[in-house]
Amino acid sequence: MILFIGLCFTVLLFSGVPIAVILGVTTLMSLVFFSNTPLTIITQQLFNALDQFVLLAIPFFILAGAIMTRGGIARRLINFVNALVGWFPGGLAMAGILGCIFFAAISGSSPATVVAIGAIMIPALIKAGYGEKFSLGLITVSGSLGIVIPPSIPMILYCLVMNVSVAEIFMAGVMPGLLIGFSLMVYTFFVAKKHNWRIDQNASVARLIETGKDGIWALMLPFIVLGGIYSGVFTPTEAAAVSVVYALFVEMVIYKEFGIKDLTDVCREAAILSACLLFILSCAMTFIWLLTAEQIPHHLADIIIRYIDTPWMFLLTVNLLFLILGCFMDDVSAMLVLAPLFLETLNRYGIDLVHFGIVMVLNIQMGMLTPPFGLNLFVASGITKAPIVTIARGVAPFLLIMLACLMLVTYIPWISLALPHWLLK
Repeated sequence: MILFIGLCFTVLLFSGVPIAVILGVTTLMSLVFFSNTPLTIITQQLFNALDQFVLLAIPFFILAGAIMTRGGIARRLINFVNALVGWFPGGLAMAGILGCIFFAAISGSSPATVVAIGAIMIPALIKAGYGEKFSLGLITVSGSLGIVIPPSIPMILYCLVMNVSVAEIFMAGVMPGLLIGFSLMVYTFFVAKKHNWRIDQNASVARLIETGKDGIWALMLPFIVLGGIYSGVFTPTEAAAVSVVYALFVEMVIYKEFGIKDLTDVCREAAILSACLLFILSCAMTFIWLLTAEQIPHHLADIIIRYIDTPWMFLLTVNLLFLILGCFMDDVSAMLVLAPLFLETLNRYGIDLVHFGIVMVLNIQMGMLTPPFGLNLFVASGITKAPIVTIARGVAPFLLIMLACLMLVTYIPWISLALPHWLLK
């Protein structure tokens, strides 16, 4: 059966079949030809996969991100961070990075971050003389922090398939996300000094206070959502619901830049995206059930340990595998399929599942920035009308920074595990 599963999956994948259909069809065909198990087990597994309270967080975070993308929260965040760092060399670009960090902490979505911040910052950067290629690359890469800095939808999916605490992995994502953001800002500073880009404004405490007052409602949201989760006031699912209610209140009552018609549109968009993600998840969980029933993770662990005798070499292999798979399939789907396969191997090597989850998320982040399936490339192209090739060229220099951060997080577990260890002890 193992050979049949691998062959069926590969043939369908290279035939261009959607990943969710591949997982469902492979499971069905394997049961038909190699098992006496009633096929009703598939519908039962599909239902069981979605019958989990934590899954409600996904549509809520998607809806909250859509509301904030459509409203005025993103613009006020940018005004504040621009007042904070705009007087540095490359300050406007740094403001774009900080804007992405703040928006990532309230949306949980990489594409939503690119849309919300990119729609404002990319034209502003180009107008300020930063260059089209640099501006497109910087915001496209910075927007990918939407899935690294919690809350994060891929982190929730990983927790479901690997049985890990959502709150713990959210904590683990904070320091890697800040590391990447800081690295991008340092690179931007030196590039700005090299090209002698003009400084748009002087340091002004009065302007910082003014923009802070105007954006206080937007700035409070990350602290409410993440603070509520880490303090135990509410669960990640409840935090997602709170973020929707708070975003609606701020956009419709305080800022008054969001109407009923907008609500109808964003609900439709969020429902479609949520349905796609949950359909992939349910099919993936059914496929994982089949793999577990056939003890494939144990067989794979035996093979891996036979040829790879150190944890660091295993992690390097996994990173290379995901970088290659990103050229052929969606990395989120790859994580849902492969992470459970590696579970037994991780246990034998003694690799922390939370640490491994962050490594997976950083690989997904890289996959969103590399063609041909780099989702952020298509999103940036959609909002700027720039060709994919132009955006990919702009992203290329930043990929070296991302790769360096990936290696640091992979081989220094403290970066991802320190915060959860400090807060949970």
